[in-house]
Amino acid sequence: MTTLNLAPRSAFVPRVPATRLRLTTRGRRVLATIAALPAVIALAVAIVSGGGALASEDGGAPAGSFEEITVMPGDTLWSIAASVAPADDPRDVVDAIVRLNALPSGSLAVGETLSIPQEYTAGR
Repeated sequence: MTTLNLAPRSAFVPRVPATRLRLTTRGRRVLATIAALPAVIALAVAIVSGGGALASEDGGAPAGSFEEITVMPGDTLWSIAASVAPADDPRDVVDAIVRLNALPSGSLAVGETLSIPQEYTAGR
């Protein structure tokens, strides 16, 4: 025997196929731009505000706070330090000369003028 159900069916719900989210090339570019935007802004701020340390209104060392010497053939920073401050540690004197003259390296050119800090020229 066959049974038929004649009761009304509940509301018909159409079946929606599941789709994957697909990003186009343009969508990927937009997402990459949005993701990189904070780094770009931080870099721009660092570049703009970083120049403040280079430009200052400081006039430099006051007059008479250092003595100048001219580099002669065979002179090195060590020999200059030993001659201007024989009682002091040459490493400290070399460091002070390098900082005062903003030397990029320890090499000197003949005829170059170096400033010697006053603390090492007071006894001369």
